[in-house]
Amino acid sequence: MLEQNILVVNFGDRVVLFDTGMGTDTLFGDSTGKMLKTLQAASIDPAGVDAVVMSHAHIDHCGGLIGADGKRNFPNAQYFIGEADFNYWTDDAKIPANYPARPHFLDQARKNLLPVQDSIHFYKDNEQILPGVTALSAPGHTVSHTIFMIDAGGKQLCYIGDLAHHPVLLLEHPRTQFAYDTDAAQSAESRVRMLGMLASNRIPLLAYHFAWPGIGHVATHNDGFVYFPAGEQMETVGEL
Repeated sequence: MLEQNILVVNFGDRVVLFDTGMGTDTLFGDSTGKMLKTLQAASIDPAGVDAVVMSHAHIDHCGGLIGADGKRNFPNAQYFIGEADFNYWTDDAKIPANYPARPHFLDQARKNLLPVQDSIHFYKDNEQILPGVTALSAPGHTVSHTIFMIDAGGKQLCYIGDLAHHPVLLLEHPRTQFAYDTDAAQSAESRVRMLGMLASNRIPLLAYHFAWPGIGHVATHNDGFVYFPAGEQMETVGEL
């Protein structure tokens, strides 16, 4: 099963959604595409979402913008994504012919991103795109993959998107390459750099593909990192 930890932050004066799941595409099985039902269960009205922030334009992150009826699921939102990702994943000529499940990725990006193009803000590295939300460039998984530092209520959380897909394999061996990366070597370097920053500053993170709820901390260990889900003590690993 594809884990998807979608994040919604209510800042009081605005509601911000981070990434949107698969939408109507069933490439990864029929257990995906439940975002709108999940929001409803949490008493979150899609019409009340003010901003939709996307870490990148992969099929399982931008897929929930447009419904099966062709209408916007978040009709009052402004959308945020990297311009390089928008241009890359909506252009048939840019995506390599051997990219895994290529037609799905291209179709999903076009279906969801092109209809909202007039409402998109293309963020830059280190830009505070909204009060309390700062974009930090972490490319490699895609051409402009980005993570987000969130400050709210005196607390800080880093939403890391697809910086790492597995809490053991890609943390203990962070330079492991991944088939869906556009530049696997660059992705590995981004992973090491950003996880190192989060570990040294003891900043909690939320990872999109870790087991629910995907919230925890990382610490350095040997040549990589160790992930501690929320509620576990970081000191249990010994000398880091």
